[in-house]
Amino acid sequence: MGKEESPQITRRTTRSSSSTPNPKNGVETAKATESHPPTINDLVFGGEPIKLEELISSFPGRRIQILDLLRLLGPLNSPMFPLFLYGGTSTGKTSIILQIFRHLSRPFVYSSCLTCYSPRILFESIINQLLLHRKNANNGYASAKRCERPADFVVFLREALISVLNTLKGYSGKSSSKKLAGQVNGRMIYLIFDNLELVRGWDKSSSILPFLFALKDILKMPEVGLIFISKVSPDAYYSNTGYPEPIPILFPYYTEDSLRQIFMRNQENPKLYSSFLDVVLSPFSRITRRVDELSTAFSPLFIKYCKPLSDSGLVANEDMKRKLFSHLQPHLVPALNEIFRVQSQPYPEVEAKQEKAKRKSSANKFGGREAFEEIDFHMSTSAKYLIISAFLASRNPATLDASLFDSTGGSDNRKRKRKSSEKSIEKKETAEQELLMKGPGTFPLERLLAIFQCITSVAESSLDEDQQNNEGLGAGNGDSGLMSDVLLQLSSLCNANFISKGGTCPLEGSTRYRATMSEDLALKVARSLKFPLSKYLYRG
Repeated sequence: MGKEESPQITRRTTRSSSSTPNPKNGVETAKATESHPPTINDLVFGGEPIKLEELISSFPGRRIQILDLLRLLGPLNSPMFPLFLYGGTSTGKTSIILQIFRHLSRPFVYSSCLTCYSPRILFESIINQLLLHRKNANNGYASAKRCERPADFVVFLREALISVLNTLKGYSGKSSSKKLAGQVNGRMIYLIFDNLELVRGWDKSSSILPFLFALKDILKMPEVGLIFISKVSPDAYYSNTGYPEPIPILFPYYTEDSLRQIFMRNQENPKLYSSFLDVVLSPFSRITRRVDELSTAFSPLFIKYCKPLSDSGLVANEDMKRKLFSHLQPHLVPALNEIFRVQSQPYPEVEAKQEKAKRKSSANKFGGREAFEEIDFHMSTSAKYLIISAFLASRNPATLDASLFDSTGGSDNRKRKRKSSEKSIEKKETAEQELLMKGPGTFPLERLLAIFQCITSVAESSLDEDQQNNEGLGAGNGDSGLMSDVLLQLSSLCNANFISKGGTCPLEGSTRYRATMSEDLALKVARSLKFPLSKYLYRG
């Protein structure tokens, strides 16, 4: 966030550090921690509570959002629906919600998915704050509870919330009518999740995001409020899991008038800086309206703007303004070009695409065609052969198994086909389109195991012929090494949605399966095994 956007306290300052003066060294910090153990008041934003007028004036152009948030948070001790604050970078989302809780003096727990970069760290951060647990040398910098799974987090979270709520009820009953600075107000607790868009790049994000959105219904505790903060719109999180959608609140980019009010705050010479903004604000705001980027660009320009002045406290007249503009004008175009180079942190999806593009550009070429990209996840060799077997069983007709997979592997002993005529080529393309429209077919377990045994025997025989070790198969000699865990691998592939398990066929009385992976993925897997998948794939 920009400095002008949060004048009271910077974004990175914690509640505990803002409520106490900064010690001079680490020894004083340790002594202060030991002499002042954490209390329930540490869940309140530090510092003196601010009035509503001061809150609104601190954030120009955000009056509507502040009043909407106060209305949705409701009166003291009133239940609320989950809120979803979204908008671009440096639009005041985090600063405003923290200052609102400073105004209300209500207890809350703040966790950022930027610093809590995994589910376990996020869960443990929330539990540590609720249990007033601070990591230090005495406890080995360990968390109060270890939460590996969402189910464990729900159990520990409910226990911690009940403890905090009971403390709040007793505390509010004993508190006097005169509210002191930094004292809790009310009997509700709020959980704030910041930088929620980063969760999409986590492992198991498809289950973590619906879990967080459904946390209100899972806990069934009206005294708990949830607030989500994100840089992307709610459309990026839509799912068919059935959780209730939070109430969205948009924080748009600042207008030019709002930007002027932000940059005019706390200026030593307002008139001089106003004349500077008359020159730079309009052209720069056409490129970006992010306060942090504009602040970075304006700081060196203002120094150059004031360089001809003997005293920065002087009030420039019209002649002096023209002189200052003439001095600044050569630096404007380079600064406008430089602002394009301000790099923000890319999303995980962008980083992944960039990494794949690098691998693709540096890949070797075979026969004039670029090599297939490597698969970007770990999988055992037997699971890879099982994926190929399922793909062939879904794409090839069952009547061709005997000709494709004979005792020696099939396709090598087949006769060469005659050169196809134009009519046969057209017929083949039509058959391929029809096969594509039908989608992958189903197959029984027996057929999958038969194809699996055929292609693995071909692989083992080729390795023997080339006098290579069996390190590629990762198992012992013979079929037993690959066949020992086939059923276990099949269950894992079904859970990972590479293979779907259908219903039971009424005629055969056995369960049927279907391969759900794309042809590109199957080709990548085959390429990693150096398996000639195209020789076994029926094209019509």
